[in-house]
Amino acid sequence: MYRPHKPVPVLPPDTPARVLRRDDLLAAGATGRAISRAVREGTLLRPRRGAYLPSGCHPHAVAAARLGGRLDGTTLLARYGVFVFDGSNVHVRVDPHARAIGSDRGGALVHWAMSEAEENALGTTIVEALAHAVMTQPPRMSIATLDSAWQLRLVDEVGIAEVFRRLPRRFRRLHPLLDRRAEAGTETLVRLMLRALGTRPELQAEIAGVGFVDLLVDGWLIVECDSAAHHSDWRARLRDLRRDADALALGYTTLRLAAEDILYRPDWVMAVLRAALANRGAPLRGRS
Repeated sequence: MYRPHKPVPVLPPDTPARVLRRDDLLAAGATGRAISRAVREGTLLRPRRGAYLPSGCHPHAVAAARLGGRLDGTTLLARYGVFVFDGSNVHVRVDPHARAIGSDRGGALVHWAMSEAEENALGTTIVEALAHAVMTQPPRMSIATLDSAWQLRLVDEVGIAEVFRRLPRRFRRLHPLLDRRAEAGTETLVRLMLRALGTRPELQAEIAGVGFVDLLVDGWLIVECDSAAHHSDWRARLRDLRRDADALALGYTTLRLAAEDILYRPDWVMAVLRAALANRGAPLRGRS
């Protein structure tokens, strides 16, 4: 059992679903003079001849429109709130038959491929983006990205199968490792570490008197994956302290891991997990 799902995420306001063409603006009642004035005043962006965006758009959206392409891979997924390891690069898919984009790509990583997205869409399809993200990330991160998109309901089992159908055969070994119950990419990463240590952790386990926990290992070890986004104030910290105390009273041990360590110090986290599992019931050492 796991927490009820939240609404399926949509693109944020600073990332429009599609690029506007001049004909779109004219059909909406704008005049040519009004369009030109809006561009001069900065209330309307014209990243490319004949292509328009509202002001205040995310730089990645502007970059894709300027190149006449679509946001793809980790760039698009990050805009939806899907876990990706590094969303700083701008991945843009450009139709191979598109008008030349020139040599100045502004640092964007351009790849030439057709997309099934509708005409003038600013992003590829979710399946296309996931397939590209798997190709450009380490395997563990790719699993976390797929888990995240699945948990957010941006894709279902059929969609996941379609992602793997589009990937080279060598990636199919990742499919059995997916688990949509992970509510954060860091949970997936720790789950994979615990599997490597020979355990079968339970995700989003519900403990009476405590509530849902990120991972429950061997029926006694609770592993919580904390991030600044959800543990930045004293009220959140106090809630965690009380939960840990309630869990301890029931015989559970809680290990809290920081997202920064899970992402950037995985060897240290692995060592901590290995020691915690090995030391259950062992006498305390190092006491003066």
